Amino acid sequence: MSAGEVLVVGGGSAAHRFTERLHHHGHRGGLTVLGAEPAAPYHRVLLTSVLDGTLPPAALDLPALPDGVRMRTGTTAVRIDRARRLVRADDGSVHRYDTLVLATGARPALPRIPGLPRPGTSDAVTALRTLADAERVLRAAPDARRTVVLGGGLLGVEAAAALTRAGHEVALVHRGPHPLDRHLDAAAGRLLAGRLAGLGVELHCGRQAAAYCAGKLTLDDGAVLAADTLLLCTGAVPETALARRAGLAVGTGVLVDGRLRTDDPHIHAIGDCAEHPGAAAGHLEPAWEQAESLARQLTGAGPREAGYRGTRRVTRLRVPGIDLVRLGGRPAAGPDADGSPGGGSGSGAGGEAGAGAGAGAAAEVVTVADPARGRYARLTLHGQRVTDAVLLGLPRAIAALSRLHERGLPVPAGRLEFLLGIEPAPPGADELPGDAVVCRCNNVTKHAVTEACRAGAADVAQVAAATRATTGCGGCTSTVRALCGTVRTGGSTS
Repeated sequence: MSAGEVLVVGGGSAAHRFTERLHHHGHRGGLTVLGAEPAAPYHRVLLTSVLDGTLPPAALDLPALPDGVRMRTGTTAVRIDRARRLVRADDGSVHRYDTLVLATGARPALPRIPGLPRPGTSDAVTALRTLADAERVLRAAPDARRTVVLGGGLLGVEAAAALTRAGHEVALVHRGPHPLDRHLDAAAGRLLAGRLAGLGVELHCGRQAAAYCAGKLTLDDGAVLAADTLLLCTGAVPETALARRAGLAVGTGVLVDGRLRTDDPHIHAIGDCAEHPGAAAGHLEPAWEQAESLARQLTGAGPREAGYRGTRRVTRLRVPGIDLVRLGGRPAAGPDADGSPGGGSGSGAGGEAGAGAGAGAAAEVVTVADPARGRYARLTLHGQRVTDAVLLGLPRAIAALSRLHERGLPVPAGRLEFLLGIEPAPPGADELPGDAVVCRCNNVTKHAVTEACRAGAADVAQVAAATRATTGCGGCTSTVRALCGTVRTGGSTS
């Protein structure tokens, strides 16, 4: 099976992953990637690590694309000629295709605030979607110690915490009752708010921006906040303009079927720009799984009937020292969409892949609240399996329950003991299969970590340098450390 001349429009993580997997599965035909940004593909989910200085911008670069791939950066596709199978770009170039893959991502959803300048025209006001946005914040940093972050979704919370770690005075303004209100109930939200306040973030919840003038943001209650920098983290919307101009079916995103095809059989869509009933925009995992599924279909590496059926929803907060995850469920409807760039949860509609088993049975709800120690869990189970869960301050339970959720396995009968870590957790690091993803932020497998250890990486820092594992949210650090120890002691990691 041959996909012929493949053209990918988009230069983000989804496009990069698809291109790598297409080559891996045997495609040797022409392959061209058009990326609108001037930079080569980079790891967008780690932008907040640039804000706090944990990583320099260059550290976000994704691995080079396979030999033979034609990568054109700074090139924006402006028109699709479906009849002739041509794509025209803003630089005048014309690109032929047999198979076209749209991976155009999403753009910031910008609020309408009187006096707000257009982002990009001033370093004092910016969204946070691209590396250029993060660098704009860094340029303003020497003279801007007071930052206001507008929007308390995943990206807003992560950015506020990152800037606080970098020494900024940070105020977080969110119209909901507490940060992440689309993902957390009131009890978990209060605990998270307390943790953020403990980090030094000034919270203004239940408030909206009413007006902006240079250096000041006025809220709807009349409060005026000093804002040397105003960071807009108010959501993202799928980038569908190119598809609309081409006459493709578009809802919130570009509509695709189980084989990730649009209503034109020669055009597919993946990642944040695509609308599939089993995935939510803004998640990195669905984009990777869509890229893998489409690469297999186009090369004949998988069964023809085995299309993309959706991805189990996992929402993780990437703030060091705050262990928080939401598994399954749907974000509650709300006015303030999350704007996480590729790593957090978005606002797109989507079902929970694999959640159908036992979904018709009565729900079992388990709640554990320990506010004095900052711990909280709420599990919703159907047929002993997780269909929705929120866990905060329980790192061991997060790791164990995430593995069960990923594999669709039942939760042990001793729910309380399991959540508090009294009973042994499910299979440890040495029992994971080699292809298990250890670091979700960077898609690093157990095999990659153990091979790095065998090649000489002696500790977590050296494994991070070799594979980038642990350089995202840091949630995989204990697993990576355990694998390093097993290799050092000569134990089996198979």
